[in-house]
Amino acid sequence: MRVDSFLWAVRLFKTRNLAADSIKLGRVHIQDQPIKASRVLKAGDHFTLKYTGFLRSFKVLDIPKSRVGAALVENFLLETTQKEELEKREMILLARKHQRNQGLGRPTKRDRRDLEDWI
Repeated sequence: MRVDSFLWAVRLFKTRNLAADSIKLGRVHIQDQPIKASRVLKAGDHFTLKYTGFLRSFKVLDIPKSRVGAALVENFLLETTQKEELEKREMILLARKHQRNQGLGRPTKRDRRDLEDWI
């Protein structure tokens, strides 16, 4: 199965086009080598996905015939990401969660309540 189809089928990307774009940008590596979207994956292959600030590593256990449900992904994919990378990911997600530019966009429900209390 093609790499872009596989990444879409195991729900690492929402669309196959997003998976192909990520591959073109060099964010998917097999054995530390960037790959093309047309590369064929086999059971036992290891690949790495680059995100902003951290890496995720996976091992292909089996090849699905088509897109699988979220509960069945563990039958086809095993995450082998190192503990340090998982901690980095948690810190990045936590920092993004608390970061919101005040005054930009529509106020949240919490902002509205704070304004009402102030007035």
